[in-house]
Amino acid sequence: MTQGLLVYLNGTSSSGKTSISTELTNQQEIPFYHLSVDDFFNNYNDFINNKFPDDPPKEIDHQVVSQILDDSIFSVYHSTIKLLLELGFNVIVDTVIDNGKRFNEFHDQFSDQPVLFIGVLCSQEELIRREQARGDRRAGLAASQFSEVYCFDEYDFEVNTEELSPVECAGKILSYMKSGKEYAVFKQLSTRSDSAN
Repeated sequence: MTQGLLVYLNGTSSSGKTSISTELTNQQEIPFYHLSVDDFFNNYNDFINNKFPDDPPKEIDHQVVSQILDDSIFSVYHSTIKLLLELGFNVIVDTVIDNGKRFNEFHDQFSDQPVLFIGVLCSQEELIRREQARGDRRAGLAASQFSEVYCFDEYDFEVNTEELSPVECAGKILSYMKSGKEYAVFKQLSTRSDSAN
């Protein structure tokens, strides 16, 4: 059975990853599965809210909840990606890897897989404008991720979402995939220092 391809779209929140992913999954030429880590967190939240609808007897800080749950949810996310790849599906990864710990976990899991590493680029000024226009993201989120997410010097391919629409970005990515060029950058990346808070 042919191994699936992992398409890793590297970009901050509001950079356009999900819009590009939607266009890639909508086209018919090369089939993709789109896996967003947000879906994993949202589904877990829905499960908790439906299973335990009462107000908890004790309030705890959001940071404590993250410390308890995040590693486990990311582990399930990575395992699901790996399973789909083993089954021969092409998978678009839609997540923000904004610290060394998360990057190293992802690299350890997938550096031996075929990975197309794509930079989804956007200026900080435009990210701030998009955040304000969307209204569903914490103000300053993308700016806080910017230096960690865009710390790479090289990608297999880059798209700039200020200059291109999601349809145009998806088209360029598909053209690159069909060009027969080797995807080598992700395998060559080194692990990073753990800057997780």
